[in-house]
Amino acid sequence: MPLRVLSVASELYPLIKTGGLADVAGALPLALRHEDMDVRTLIPGYPAVLHRLDDAQPVHSFDNLFGGQARLLAATAAMGLELLVLDAPHLFDRPGNPYRRESGGDWPDNPQRFAALSRVAADIGLGALPSFVPDILHAHDWQAGLAPAYLHYAGGPRPGTVMTVHNLAFQGGCPPSLLGELGLPPHAYAIDGVEYYGGIGFLKAGLWAADRITTVSPSYALEIQTDAGGMGLGGLLRTRAGVLSGIINGIDEDVWNPATDPHLAATYTPATCATTRAVNKVALQQRQGLEVDPRRMLFGVVSRLEWQKGLDLLLDRIPALLELRAQLVLLGAGDPGLQAGFLAAQQANPGRIGVTIGYDESLAHQIQAGSDALVVPSRFEPCGLTQLCALHYGAVPVVARAGGLADTVIDANEASLAAGVATGLQFQPDSGDQLAAALGRAAALWHDRPAWQRLQQNGMAAPVGWTGPARHYAALFRALAEERRG
Repeated sequence: MPLRVLSVASELYPLIKTGGLADVAGALPLALRHEDMDVRTLIPGYPAVLHRLDDAQPVHSFDNLFGGQARLLAATAAMGLELLVLDAPHLFDRPGNPYRRESGGDWPDNPQRFAALSRVAADIGLGALPSFVPDILHAHDWQAGLAPAYLHYAGGPRPGTVMTVHNLAFQGGCPPSLLGELGLPPHAYAIDGVEYYGGIGFLKAGLWAADRITTVSPSYALEIQTDAGGMGLGGLLRTRAGVLSGIINGIDEDVWNPATDPHLAATYTPATCATTRAVNKVALQQRQGLEVDPRRMLFGVVSRLEWQKGLDLLLDRIPALLELRAQLVLLGAGDPGLQAGFLAAQQANPGRIGVTIGYDESLAHQIQAGSDALVVPSRFEPCGLTQLCALHYGAVPVVARAGGLADTVIDANEASLAAGVATGLQFQPDSGDQLAAALGRAAALWHDRPAWQRLQQNGMAAPVGWTGPARHYAALFRALAEERRG
């Protein structure tokens, strides 16, 4: 009999996405099918989700779920994703971003909204749906963090719980005055409980209560146990090191496949990369208003514009990039100062820099296929998906030596080049000078065509899909389920 897994996430590709969490929540359940897992994903019923469901059927109702009536809908999404959708209009029927108001700032009732998601997840774990009683509850990030806590305080038989941290910087929290409203018992407000620096910590609750903790790369699993990388949770994570592991993310190789990608000017394979890929570079230069010149190296960026991502370091080193006679194309949005800075750089360097503020799925694919190299200068990076796409598309990644970036890119140093295993370039994070040096190293390698093409071939051959990660998750789930039964 397949192991039954309830995945709980606040976003899921292709229905609703603000970041990499959605990609993982959408791809992992499909990959787990090959591991004999029956996975259902519980997500909020945002308008963007409900409008794309054709076969939704109500399977449970709630008379009063944090201030209003709600229904649980069963549905099937793209590629056969089996969903449970929490249709609670008073909590989720809102325009735009799932977490923030259009005017700026978080929705003030986010604690109640995502406590509701966690409460319903726990109820399912306790048997609210007799047709699907999970063996494992898999909670993603702070928005699902209370689910393991609700199950812990319920007592009695329950599924095994796994808490996955996609980014420790986002922790969720609310004042202690909401303890009763959130349905948590008084004794839960303790260090060994949900209390976190004088408030209620959603992610902290999950990390404390879950049977197992995972994060999205082995290096990040080590980094978050330090005081510097733990962001206030390092001590707790050190005490739970015995149940903490890092499992690298993957990408959906059906969506990200240069041989079949409909967004590209020309599709290609590793065998045709050296010739056909140049067509995509020309198309990208034309689209972004850059000078069409094969003699200019083209660096690409697809990223949120924020401090974590280190794009301020790149902005400050644009003169060094231009000294290499290179070009830059950037797609992203975020910090207003960074947006303005890159737009000003574009205006000051017409034909050399192309900037698009926002997110455009088609352009993201074209940047991966048309850039010579992709720059990821993150100060910290739990895993990163953009460098995995870059490897698969033959855009040599130039990455900070942090978290999952360090785990997935083999630096082109003298030894790895001699051994023929290099896939990209690494540099010390949070250093503009080191970034500039890495850009220079990349340019020198780019001019050595045989060496560069070997980097591309190595990257395109690297395992970046979900087969390996799904196998690790499945082994963890099986071991935990067996432990709970025993």
